[in-house]
Amino acid sequence: MDVLTMISDERRRMADLVDTLDAEQLATRSLCDAWTVKEVIGHLVAAIAAPNSALLKLLVRSGFNIHKANARLAGQMAGRPAGELAGLLREHADNPLQPPIVGYPGQLTDLQVHGQDIRRPLGLPHRLEPERLRVTLDFLVGGRAVGFVPRRRPLGLRFEATDLGWSAGSGPLVSGGAEAVMLALTGRRVAVADLSGDGVAELRHRIERQ
Repeated sequence: MDVLTMISDERRRMADLVDTLDAEQLATRSLCDAWTVKEVIGHLVAAIAAPNSALLKLLVRSGFNIHKANARLAGQMAGRPAGELAGLLREHADNPLQPPIVGYPGQLTDLQVHGQDIRRPLGLPHRLEPERLRVTLDFLVGGRAVGFVPRRRPLGLRFEATDLGWSAGSGPLVSGGAEAVMLALTGRRVAVADLSGDGVAELRHRIERQ
């Protein structure tokens, strides 16, 4: 399965997940900064379904701060009914959008990480696919994960995903399940507790500092 096909399938799986969530779950605080579950979903929909003109207007209003503009766009999109958001994910599941620098691995990673931003607080099983996790982990430590991982965060550490037989880097060890490694690399503090090794304290320090 190529990465674009993985992305399409993850969008459809996300749509299926959205269809199962009630109002209380949608209003739950996610792992992603100050966003609710529904706002995370709004972000994922906006990435493929929002008109470019809408982002441009918000970019201007946000002083050309792309992070603020994205947050505002996610909030606007989250104002739509959940069923509509699920429908947009399915309608645009095969969108071949390829962002600069991060490319398709970045798109896949965005879906997998934000999927866990939703599922973990809700206590839902993740069902992440090993092949897709490998793509994401390689991307996160490969130096092209702009906006996902500060360049210095993984430097001088060795990461091992014990359930995949995957490893990268050299230095003090950070070891655990692939899902926890992925989330810790992207700055989700809650996942650090699921990791072990003599490099975990340093990784925690870097996450808190960055």
